[in-house]
Amino acid sequence: MSELLQLVTSCSAGALLGLAFFLGLWSTINGLDQARRPALLMLGSLLLRFGLVIAGFYLLARYAGSQHVLSAALGFTLARLIMVRRIRPRHRNKESQI
Repeated sequence: MSELLQLVTSCSAGALLGLAFFLGLWSTINGLDQARRPALLMLGSLLLRFGLVIAGFYLLARYAGSQHVLSAALGFTLARLIMVRRIRPRHRNKESQI
């Protein structure tokens, strides 16, 4: 496999890690109002999400190298930017601008 294709694959892996991280965060925040123990929910979600992302980046660093970790970090950041744009409220009324 060519080096460019490997870097694109690493970027895609980072984007999937970012998507999993931020979708998990979004679902945790949406479930806080129904949780009996919201602090425990936040802590559990944080540990699970961090564990997933750290394991993914560790595997990339261990088996692919630093260039692939940087490529995955780019994909992770792009996933964050996409999630922020999709989740941001579309319409603002005049009262919220005051």
